Order: sequence, then structure tokens, then C-alpha cells
Amino acid sequence: MAPLGLYVAASLALIATPGQDMLYVIARSLAQGRWAGLLSALGVCIGILVHTALAALGAGALLRASDEAFIVLKLAGAAYLVYLGVRMAISSAPRARDHAPAPRMSARSLVAQGVLSNVSNPKIVVFFMAFLPQFVDPASAHPTRDLVALGALYAAMALPVKGAVAWAVGTFSARAAPSPALLAWAQRAGGAILVVLGIRLAAGAR
Repeated sequence: MAPLGLYVAASLALIATPGQDMLYVIARSLAQGRWAGLLSALGVCIGILVHTALAALGAGALLRASDEAFIVLKLAGAAYLVYLGVRMAISSAPRARDHAPAPRMSARSLVAQGVLSNVSNPKIVVFFMAFLPQFVDPASAHPTRDLVALGALYAAMALPVKGAVAWAVGTFSARAAPSPALLAWAQRAGGAILVVLGIRLAAGAR
């Protein structure tokens, strides 16, 4: 493999960039608090492992070669994000008026939705297919193993970064919770972020 330090530096720079995964975690944390944000971050990082496996199996090359497969997966992911965002935004209004707390989603649901949000973005597997091989030694006897190891390391580095963001945004959300107006704003803002992400994913080029 190429020097590990270079890979770590490049990966951390990419992880810290506010892309779809980071904005998804922010939206969940803002709307539903630290717990939801942390579990969403975990789900997103599990999704990274799924993308690593797909890249290792060559799915990234398939998506690059097939416009139809790429578009179908992209639109499905976009529709899912818009659905989550609209549901989140609409559900906030009555709770704000009634002063009732938002129902707590199960840990399994939060993790699963984070995984699906990540996995349904075809750009990520295409990106991994292009990014990870650059750090695999062409002379390696086990290039697939090296690629999987790099992907797992990427996910391991992403978790504390996204988790810290979830904690910070969730802390703000918790402080806003006693105010119905701020609670409604946080819920709608989180929903709006997801809707914008879905629209951006649908409209984006390959």
C-alpha cells in the first residue's frame, strides 16, 4: 500500500468536508438530538463498509459503465432522502403546538436509516472505486484485501468525526428543546436539509 500517513491525511480531509453523509448526520442531530445523531453516524459508517465491499466486488465499475443503473440508484436514494425530510418537517408542527416530546425512534431504525441513506448514494461507491485503488500497491499479492482494509480504516476514522459533529449539534438541539418555537425550527430545519440533499442528489451529474 502507499504510505499510510498520506492515505489518512487525504481521508480525514474528505471526511471533514460537509458532504451528504455529514449533512445527513447534522439534520438528524438537529431534529432529534444527540442519540439520533450518534446512531445515524454509526449507520452512515456501516454504509461506508458496504460501499467498500461493493467496490472490492467491482460494483463501482458496473455503475460507471451503466448509466441506467447509476440513474436508478441515484433517483431511489434521492426519493428516500426527500421522503425522510418531508416526514420530519411535517411531524414537527403538531408536537411544537402541543408541547409534547418527539417520539424516540429505536436504535435499530436510526442505524438502518443511516445505512440506507449512505448506501443509496451511487456516487460513493464510484468514488471509492476511484479513490481506494490509488493507495493500493500494484505489486501487492492481495490487492482486494488491501482495498477492504483501507475502506474499513476510512469508516473507522469517519465515525469519531461524524460522532463529534452529532454530539455538538445534538447538544444545541437539546438546549433548544424547552422552547416549542426552537424545537419546531430545529425539526423543520433538519427536514429541509434532507429534502435539499435529495434534490441535489437527483439533479447532480455523475
